[in-house]
Amino acid sequence: MSIQKQVLAVVMGGGRGIRLHPLTAERCKPAVPLAGKYRLVDIPISNCINSEINRIFVLTQFHTASLHRHIQNAYHFDPFGGGFVEILSAEQTEKTSDWYQGTADAVRRNLQHFRNFPHDFVLILSGDQLYRMDFRKIIAEHAASGADVTVAATPFPVSKVEGLGLMQVRDDLSIARFAEKPKDPAVIASLVLGPALESRLHTSHDVPHCLASMGISVFNRAVLADALAGVETDFGKEIIPGLLGKKKLHAHIFEGYWEDIGTVRAFFEANLALANPLPPFNFFDPEAPVYTEDRYLPASKLSRCEIDHVVIGDGSIITSSTLKHCVLGARSYVGERSRLEDVVLMGADYYETDVQQQAGVARGLPPIGVGRDCEIHRAIIDKNARLGDGVRLSPVGKPDGTYAHGIIIRDGVLVVPKGGIVPGGTVI
Repeated sequence: MSIQKQVLAVVMGGGRGIRLHPLTAERCKPAVPLAGKYRLVDIPISNCINSEINRIFVLTQFHTASLHRHIQNAYHFDPFGGGFVEILSAEQTEKTSDWYQGTADAVRRNLQHFRNFPHDFVLILSGDQLYRMDFRKIIAEHAASGADVTVAATPFPVSKVEGLGLMQVRDDLSIARFAEKPKDPAVIASLVLGPALESRLHTSHDVPHCLASMGISVFNRAVLADALAGVETDFGKEIIPGLLGKKKLHAHIFEGYWEDIGTVRAFFEANLALANPLPPFNFFDPEAPVYTEDRYLPASKLSRCEIDHVVIGDGSIITSSTLKHCVLGARSYVGERSRLEDVVLMGADYYETDVQQQAGVARGLPPIGVGRDCEIHRAIIDKNARLGDGVRLSPVGKPDGTYAHGIIIRDGVLVVPKGGIVPGGTVI
C-alpha cells in the first residue's frame, strides 16, 4: 500500500500560544508569519507534501480565522489524488461542550473524523517548529522495527535542554524512559547519550548531549485508539510515558536543523537567522520546497538603500533607508532615512489607497509601515502596524513589560502588536 493510503497526518495547533504573546493575540500559533512570506503551519504541511503524505488535519481552537483563510487560499489538491488539508476546530458535541484540554484530548475528540479514511498509521506533528524532515524515513523505520509508537528525537546539548522532553534510548533504539521537561541536573545527567548511541550519530559532539523529543510521533492506528480510551489529556506528559512497558516504543533519531518556535525570543532569533549568508534552514532547497499562499504581488522596489543581510518579502517599498540583519514581510514599507537593525517587520495584509491614507492622516493616523527618520533596533513589528516619522524603538537596557502605545518588551525583544499605532516622535 502506498504511503498516501497508509498515513494520516495530524498537525497540533490548538494551544493558546501564551509564550508567543503578543504575536498570538489575534491569531493562533500556526498562523504566525515566518521568513517574510510563510506561516508556521506551512512547515509541517510542506514536509508532509514533500513526503507524499497528502491527507492532513490541522487541529485548532483559538483565533482560527486567519489560519482558515491561509489554508483555503494556499492548499488546493486535484480531485483525483484524494488529498486535503482540513481544519478541525474544537466543537460542542453530545459528549463534550468545552475546549480541547490538551494534545491527546484534541486527537481523541477527532478520532471519529479519522475513521472515515483508510489508514494504518497516524503521524502527529507540532504546528510551531522549523525543520525539514522526510517523513517517509520515520514511517519506514516504524514499520520495519515493528514498533507500536515511534517518537522522533534530536540530539541536544545538555546546556540547552531546558523546557524540552527528554528520553533515554537503548542501543537498539527502543525507548527506556521519558522525562518531561526535567530541571533536576541529576535527572538530566542520567539521560546523557552513551558511547554506543553517540557512535551511531553522523555528527560527533564535544559536549554531553541528550535526546530531546521533537513532538513528532507515529502511532499504529489501533494503538492510538486504545491509548486514547482513557481521560489523559497530553501526549508528552501522559500518553507516551504511560505506554512504556506496555507497548513497543521506538526512537527515530533526527540530526538535521530543528527549532521549537514557542517563545518570542525563539521566533525572533529563528527569523533573523534566515538572513545570514548560510542560514541553518534553507528555504531555497528545490528538492523540498516550502509551500504557501500565492499572493500575486509585484516585485519589491528599493531606492538608494543600504542593505546588509536582509530578507525582503514581495511587494515591499523601501526608500533611502539603511537595513541591517532584518526580515521584511510582504507589503512592507520603510520611509526615507530610516535605520532598522535586527528587526522582523511583518509587513501588511493590504495596500492603503491614497484616499485611505488621507482619511487616516485626517484622523491622526500614520500610514501603514515605518515612517521617515525612524531608528528601530531588536524589534518585531507585527502586521499592519503604523509607525510615524521620527520613532525611536529599542529594548536595550529596559525590563520586560508593557510600554506606551501598547508596545511590549518580552524576552528582551520589543514588539509592536498587530495593527499597533506608534505616533511620530515616540521614543522607547
